[in-house]
Amino acid sequence: MEKKRGQALVEFVIILPIFVFMILAVIDIGKIIFTRNELEQELGEVIDLYRNQKTYNEIMNELTNQDEEVTLEVKNEDNKTVTFYLKKEVEILTPGLNLILDNPYILEVQRVIGYE
Repeated sequence: MEKKRGQALVEFVIILPIFVFMILAVIDIGKIIFTRNELEQELGEVIDLYRNQKTYNEIMNELTNQDEEVTLEVKNEDNKTVTFYLKKEVEILTPGLNLILDNPYILEVQRVIGYE
C-alpha cells in the first residue's frame, strides 16, 4: 500500500507543473482575446469619430481618455482609402509562454475604409 501512495505522489509532482502551466496559459490567451475584442470596439468608435469629421487630435484625445496604452496610426496611401491601425501591448505572465509569444505581445487591429 505504501508503494502505491508514493507512486501517486510522484505522478502528481510530475503532472502539477504542466497543469499549472496550462491554466496560466489559458488565462493569458483569454486576456489576449479579450483585449483584441476591446481594440476592435475602440477602432469602431475611432472610425465613427472620423466619419463625423473629427480631427486626428480630437480622436486621439477621445481614445486616450478610454485607454492610455493604445496607439493609433492612420495611413492614407492612395487617396481612395484610409487605413486605421490600433496597437496595444499585452503583458504575458505565464513563465515559458513568453518564449513562444513575444513579451510584451503586441496586438494590432486594422480597418480600411473608403472615402464617401
